[in-house]
Amino acid sequence: MYGLGRFGIKPGLGRTRSILKALSNPQDGLRVVHVAGTNGKGSTASFLASILAAGGYKTGLFTSPHLIGFTERIRINGIEIDENDVVSTAGRVLAAAPPGATFFEIVTAMAFLYFAENGANPVVMETGMGGRFDATNVSPKIMSLITPISLDHCEYLGDSISGIAREKAGIIEPGKPVIVSSQPEEALAVIREACEQSRSPLFCFGRQFNASWRDSGLYYRGQEWELAGLKPGIPGRYQSENAAVALRAAELLAGLGYFLDEKVARSGLERASWPGRMEMLGGSPRILLDGAHNPAGAAALAESLADVQRNRLILVVGVMSNKDLDGMVAALAPLADRVLAVTPTIARALSSSGLAARWEAAGVTATDAGTVAAGLEIAAREAGPEDLVLVCGSLFTVGEARAILLSGKFEPFRG
Repeated sequence: MYGLGRFGIKPGLGRTRSILKALSNPQDGLRVVHVAGTNGKGSTASFLASILAAGGYKTGLFTSPHLIGFTERIRINGIEIDENDVVSTAGRVLAAAPPGATFFEIVTAMAFLYFAENGANPVVMETGMGGRFDATNVSPKIMSLITPISLDHCEYLGDSISGIAREKAGIIEPGKPVIVSSQPEEALAVIREACEQSRSPLFCFGRQFNASWRDSGLYYRGQEWELAGLKPGIPGRYQSENAAVALRAAELLAGLGYFLDEKVARSGLERASWPGRMEMLGGSPRILLDGAHNPAGAAALAESLADVQRNRLILVVGVMSNKDLDGMVAALAPLADRVLAVTPTIARALSSSGLAARWEAAGVTATDAGTVAAGLEIAAREAGPEDLVLVCGSLFTVGEARAILLSGKFEPFRG
């Protein structure tokens, strides 16, 4: 399956529909909540899936990319698809696939088939990249969620916020609810217009629902629920909106036949897990993993670091060559005392030497550490007991580091 990476990314729905038709359209019987956005869509999907599972529902969750291994992508109630099921499901999907089908199209079809045959209800599907032409956008859906939109994947989605928002808004289902995080005005205008044209009710963070941090924890005010002292299982100040969008979705689902209440919502939110996002690994020195990979994500990470006590901040950073590195550096350079630039084991990663030079140009002491393993080794050697080592810049860097630190097997693959 990884060999299908040679076909690259080819936006479009025709090949996915062809595969699913040959498999008797398993997606048509699913109740899908679709999640798109630039940042936070994985966390939001995980919060919602956890709430639904806490309510006793057999909840499917599809996310991408994987952090360490393939089976992370397809889960039911938090349990990853078994490797034997990967083999059997992949075999059937590949046999039905037309020539040139991409890796992501095959995996998406596998998820739909696996969820249908295992009685998942509902299913939370995260888009891979865009929305309108994303392979996940082939099923009827009961609700759409759109997390914050910013510039990313511009070579495929366009180089303007409004253009990218138009692609993300392509997941909106006529007449079905749409829940959005706070958005740039130009993005919100596009989403609002799409909702008006499709007659889909729109619920906006900061208007119909809200959340804020208080001394006791996260406070949520929705249209049905008011919850105080929440302790989201996925840490980070920036998770407040992601949690709020999931909670508003749960409120609406409670009106669509799912028996969810405030107690279930609290329990599910607090049980939620999403590795690689403000994930602290204990020991000395402490190592924090965060998959921030664009300027908006780096800015959110910088804000959350205010809550983490430390002496020095040592960054182990590796990024993809197509990312806005200047924006990420601008957000994190004022906080960094030392940078170890690395090249993750993935195609199209920016060279560690080039990355180190960019940090040096920003006035931060930087070293070309080479590999992720070498960067971690140098950081562990140089960091004092009160220092913090932060691994960031890409989910692929974080995934490789996490596999090394937890003695796991890393499967590097984009898509």
